[in-house]
This record gives sequence, structure tokens and C-alpha cells, in this order.
Amino acid sequence: MKREVFPAGAPADERQLRIARDELTLILQVASQQIQADRSPDLIIDRLIRSLHESREKYRAVWPDLIPMVQDHPVAVYFHNDPFTRWSFEKPRGYSGDASLIDFIYGHPDIAADVERASPLGRTLYEYTRNAPSAVAVRERRDLLTRTVDETAARLGPETEVLAVAAGHLREAETSRAVRERGIKRWVALDQDPLSVGRTMRDFNGTPIDAMDGSVRGLLKNDYRLGQFDLIYAAGLYDYLADKVAVKLTQTCLSMLKPGGTFLFANFSTEVPDDGYMETMMNWTLLLRSQSEMWSIIEASLDGQQAEKSVFFGANRNIIYGTIRKPS
Repeated sequence: MKREVFPAGAPADERQLRIARDELTLILQVASQQIQADRSPDLIIDRLIRSLHESREKYRAVWPDLIPMVQDHPVAVYFHNDPFTRWSFEKPRGYSGDASLIDFIYGHPDIAADVERASPLGRTLYEYTRNAPSAVAVRERRDLLTRTVDETAARLGPETEVLAVAAGHLREAETSRAVRERGIKRWVALDQDPLSVGRTMRDFNGTPIDAMDGSVRGLLKNDYRLGQFDLIYAAGLYDYLADKVAVKLTQTCLSMLKPGGTFLFANFSTEVPDDGYMETMMNWTLLLRSQSEMWSIIEASLDGQQAEKSVFFGANRNIIYGTIRKPS
């Protein structure tokens, strides 16, 4: 007698979800067995990250339904020994991707105590996660921002004005030559988190950096009257914005540029290999964008206006950048 795994009338998504759950159960079971066998943490997390990425790609249509299954599995406790993973999952600031989370990626002294308090296992896992491809790309992004600001200031001189939208702790300013040598008029750091704003005020007191409490909504409503800028950038924001809001924000930023000014925005790309781990163990869901999707935002924002524009990947293609330069 021939038996069917699924009832003949079962919807395709339901059948796929059952298959996906079975496969994911096996992935998590292997991770559990490796943990019980005291295998190398690097080996365990490497295999899990690859397996979750493959499952996410394979079962994209039902992936959101699979996320709680991973988060509720007993193996999650093992990976939450990593202070970086745990911070992301618990969201102490109440939202994803806060500035302190990014400090874990940077290995910044401000989070050194959290790392020191972690168990030996936690520190081993952290060393792996902070060197995952997406984290490497974030550190490259920070350095690219520093370089972009410094090159703009070197080209335009000490009257240069810069705006960072969703600035976080503005770590890119820590190594900026323009800040160190006061070769810039002002660098406005806008962020919606008052703790981040306070930290930036403290760290850059007496410099041209002006930290301000402000949100995307406030920008779109023109609540702040910030003036005009030579460079505006939003490095860690577009990953959370739907296309419609992304276009509106881009148009708002373009309206705040001086003639010849540049707007730069960044987004995690669809080529991130640790996306499955981020969305499950870290509870950190981002809007990943392709090259064509970045171009769509640029073209919709310009709406036929002429401008120099570009889209390019970072070195490992985990982050993608878009730039628009206003005509002089």
C-alpha cells in the first residue's frame, strides 16, 4: 500500500512547512549532540550558521514560521553565552541594532566589561561572531564613513558640514582627522535614542560634533531645521525601512544637501551568509537589499532629476552602498 507523507489536499506552504520543520529539527539535534559531545565551539557555531542560512534560502516562503522553533529550542541557551548574541536577542534598549550592539562588533572598550563577565565559552563564541562576515563588513563600513568625511573636509575646507542620520555612538568620528584637527565646521549626529545622544555628547565634548535627539519621523516632518550639508549619510538605518519610507527619507536628505553635496546610505545585502543565525539566535531581522533594489530606491527618490549616482559593494559584499551627488 502506497502511503503519502502529506494529505493530497494539503496546501503547498503547509507541506513545505512540515518538511522544513523536520529538516530544522535535525539541524538543531545535531547541534545538541555536538554540544553534549563537547565539540569545539567554533565548529558547532560554524556548522549551525551555515545550516540556518541554507534552510533560510531553501524555505524562504515559510522561514518566518520557523524562527520561533529555533529560538525556543534548548540549544539557544548555549549560543546565548556569547554576550553579543545575547545582547541582540534580549534588546536591553528595546529595539534591534542599538549602538551598544554595534560596539560589540567593533570590540569597543565600552563593552569590554560585558565581554569580561562572559564565560570562557561565551568569549570563544564572541570571538567567532564578531569576526563573522557581516561583522567584518560593519567595521569596514565604519572606516569607509571616516574616510568619506575626512575626504570631504579635505576637499571643501573647514566650512564643511556633515549630518549623520541614526548616528548611534558615532564611532567613525573617533579616528577622524577632520575632527582631530578641527577641519570641519559641524558634524551633526542625529539619533532617536537619548542614551546614544548622551554618550556622543560626552565622548565628543569640545569638538565640532553636535549630538541631537531626533527620529526619521521628525526628519520627514522637517521638525529640526538643521540647515544644509555637504555630506549626509545613513549607515545603519535603511535595513529597517520599507521601500516607501526609504524613498521619502532619501528625498528629504537630498533636499538638505548643498549644491554638489553627497548623500550616502548603506544596507546589508542579500549575500549575508549569517542571516539565518541573526534572525533566530540573535532575534535581529533586517531588510536585506540587492543591487537592483538599491538602484530602485535611488531612481524613485530622484524621480527623473539629474544627479551623479552609484551603487557598490563593500569588500566581502555583505554591505551594499548607494550614493547620490547633487549637481553643483
